Amino acid sequence: MSLKPLFGFHAVSVRMKVAPQTIREVHVDASRRDQRMRQFVERATEAGLRLIESDDDALQKLCGNHRHQGVVAKVESLPQVKSLDDLLDSLEEPPLLLVLDGVTDPHNLGACLRVADGAGAHAVIAPKDHAVGINATVAKVASGAAETVPYFMVTNLARTLKELKERDIWVVGTSDDAPQTLYGADLRRPTALVLGAEGSGMRQLTRKNCDELVSIPMMGGVESLNVSVASGVCLYEALRQRGA
Repeated sequence: MSLKPLFGFHAVSVRMKVAPQTIREVHVDASRRDQRMRQFVERATEAGLRLIESDDDALQKLCGNHRHQGVVAKVESLPQVKSLDDLLDSLEEPPLLLVLDGVTDPHNLGACLRVADGAGAHAVIAPKDHAVGINATVAKVASGAAETVPYFMVTNLARTLKELKERDIWVVGTSDDAPQTLYGADLRRPTALVLGAEGSGMRQLTRKNCDELVSIPMMGGVESLNVSVASGVCLYEALRQRGA
């Protein structure tokens, strides 16, 4: 089975919590002796993980960048829900989905996954041809959420939105020019929130397949929010409406 790098305290700690059996080994910076590292090493030791002391150069080679915080794990891929349909069939509560159209920056995707986890979204959906997949940078920024939130990359986003509507899931798109604000939408029902990339927004075909368009009120001089911030605003409004 192929292994992949997982790096950063949050990402590796969450994997230790949810699936320690998938961690083959953990490389730690031998020069770090601060409290955070000591606590991490203690938890990893208690979990029975193989610990390897390394230097900064070795850690950078393992994960491909310098943002490892002194912690890099070699892990097996987690078993994923087979399909979006399987996930939706298993839910016993109104679905809350986040759909990202055109988000290609791994930092943005990681932040979106993190906020989706925090707000209790059941899945994040993106098109294969206008999105970034889960990589080490996404996992690091997501701080463990890449391990807990199902991420589905679909071949045809417009068709997927139509299929969601056939399941009576209300598709709510966000647009700066929508006359109704987010706070006027009913997000208590089964809902898919659709957000486009910052600047370009949703593609036209995606927009046409939305049941409703809403805007996020902007009171200052800035015209729009970063997609991960906008995702947080939308998902937490849904959470608020659903009684938190």
